[in-house]
Amino acid sequence: MGSGSDIPDRLAGHAVTSGRPWPMGAHFDGEGVNFAVFSAHATQIDLCLFSSDGKRELARIPFPERDGDIWHMHLGGLTPGSLYGFRAHGPYNPEQGYRFNSHKLLIDPYARSFHGRLRWSDALMGYKIGSPRADLSFDTRDSAFAVPKSVVADPAFQWTDDRPPRRAWSDTLIYETHVKGMTAHHPGVEPDQRGTFLGMASDAVLDHLVKLGVTAVELLPVQAFVDDRFLIAKNLRNYWGYQTIGFFAPEPRYLTKGALWEFQTMVRRLHGAGIEVILDVVYNHTGEGDEFGPTLSFRGLDNASYYRLVGGGRHYANDAGTGNTLNLTHPAVLRLVMDSLRYWVETFHVDGFRFDLASVLGREMHGFDPQGGFFDAIRQDPVLAGVKLIAEPWDIGPGGYQLGAFPHPFAEWNDRYRDGVRRFWKGDPGMMPDLAKRLLGSAERFDHYGRGAHSSVNFITSHDGFTLEDLVSYSVKRNWDNGENNRDGHNENHSDNLGVEGPSKDPAIRAARALRKRNLLTTLMVSQGTPMLLAGDEAGNSQGGNNNAYAQDNAVGWLDWAGDPAQTGFVARLAALRAAHPVLRQKRFLHGLVRDSDAQRDVQWARADGQLPAPHEWHDPAFRCLQLTLRMAAEGGNGADALHLVFNQGPALALTLPPSVQGWQILLDTTRPESAQAAAFVSGTIIPAHCVLIFAPAPMPDVTGEAS
Repeated sequence: MGSGSDIPDRLAGHAVTSGRPWPMGAHFDGEGVNFAVFSAHATQIDLCLFSSDGKRELARIPFPERDGDIWHMHLGGLTPGSLYGFRAHGPYNPEQGYRFNSHKLLIDPYARSFHGRLRWSDALMGYKIGSPRADLSFDTRDSAFAVPKSVVADPAFQWTDDRPPRRAWSDTLIYETHVKGMTAHHPGVEPDQRGTFLGMASDAVLDHLVKLGVTAVELLPVQAFVDDRFLIAKNLRNYWGYQTIGFFAPEPRYLTKGALWEFQTMVRRLHGAGIEVILDVVYNHTGEGDEFGPTLSFRGLDNASYYRLVGGGRHYANDAGTGNTLNLTHPAVLRLVMDSLRYWVETFHVDGFRFDLASVLGREMHGFDPQGGFFDAIRQDPVLAGVKLIAEPWDIGPGGYQLGAFPHPFAEWNDRYRDGVRRFWKGDPGMMPDLAKRLLGSAERFDHYGRGAHSSVNFITSHDGFTLEDLVSYSVKRNWDNGENNRDGHNENHSDNLGVEGPSKDPAIRAARALRKRNLLTTLMVSQGTPMLLAGDEAGNSQGGNNNAYAQDNAVGWLDWAGDPAQTGFVARLAALRAAHPVLRQKRFLHGLVRDSDAQRDVQWARADGQLPAPHEWHDPAFRCLQLTLRMAAEGGNGADALHLVFNQGPALALTLPPSVQGWQILLDTTRPESAQAAAFVSGTIIPAHCVLIFAPAPMPDVTGEAS
């Protein structure tokens, strides 16, 4: 192994020059590779080159040049495919925030690709495990054998005529899914492509998404991540992927040949089907954990800059609940995130991002700030101007719940929608006012600063919680397989087993569950805002009551495709109905204003008897059937499309529809999902218990007496 500035004979001819401080990471320029890495507090950084199998360190070359806090060099003759890593020298003083340890090989924060997997070993720690001085001790074991090697990657790809679908927010139907979970058991995916990006791009998956009416897939984390040590010890894995270690590299476990083109092929094929690709990204923390975690990259390069530190510098802020918090108030860290976002858009053509625990990203020294540096940077960036931005608007830090506080153009996951709609259909008393707000896009939360009605991302279920099937089959979670004595996961699920806990063969219970699912799905699809489906809900997928399957990289977490084809067809029908009626997917919030075109209000509420509810009746527990007439917004629209919706959580009763010159025809009755033909409805007819009904104005007869 070479050391110092010596280069072994086998690397002769690889001239070392100062190179450039940009771009960051490793970049091949036709003559060699330019390396650039940030560290404000290191005293020396070495480039380490490895054999093609990653097992032998061939050379260790100190960076010859520093420009500000960017260390850089150019190594002539080096080509794509070369394996490398860094070692950083500097003070080891955790109480002041410094954790330099040159015995630890470090992943390039800008690495585009990885070779090998993390091998858990005590040698990964910068301190001696078991020492009475804990993390203040110093470990001298070399960690290179256990660390994935960074790869000089060539991202070139023949995109041919690929064009982003650029779906309008108002036309968007999001499908949240997991690359492996979606494809691991799919009978139409080739066995050697199951669990991979290429499997996600298969004809079978694309056909399913198109038939379902999906316009965007939101993929759980696909940036390179690590499996937590405590999970490996329990023979589990980090299935969801929320422990990122490489913000530029696709996760190797989803690749068949380790090549970037596999991810690019997936995006191109999804685009060809008219489907956008949104990535769930984790910029709030890294997979290095707290002060007792491994030294893999950021911690060893410049712990005091990359992380938010407390207690004099030894300990980490833990706003994400995973041990550390990235310090986005530091310009180099903010640059890392912005460079990463642009890279996924420009190199991989992705169409948007869902930001995990996004309140962390907006937390300045004084607290959450919607005008903070991260938001300013992302909103002025021309590369990101055309992509969708979605925030998960909470974290566990101080003031971490920020639903509705994010600036335009962010949309936000709306947990108030999830809980309110669940509670209404579960039969909790007094939920009618909340249901009304959720149906109109939660305007009380989002209608400010010019935000559109799409800002509320509405969902009944997501990866985090019960599936739809489990929501109507279990009253309590069953997370025993996670090895945490069922302590993990949400306890307040607003679920209902409808008579028996778990699977049932009782026809009455199965019918009640099927109806509840249809009511929940229909409510989702007719609400203002952006609907999001959880993958598998359309097919009756169950996780056996596990509402926190983050470690279940097995049949529990993978989708079961031998489910309910009738429910799949019903979801497709709902998506088609939503797409056919602009009144269900409006850009503007509705406030019951009078329209100029017909003197009608854009929103009209009614009880089952057709009368406007009095203020006190909204809170009456006996008020369980709500009627809603929707028209195009009085502001900026006045289109002709109109629908009438009925939500009956109570018993069968007579329904009086609002007056209409044309009369009303019923388009959908959740108690009769097999009926697909519109039929005339006579006001005063008894409607079923526990149903959603959708009406449209009956066609006007033409002069010959035929419907026009």
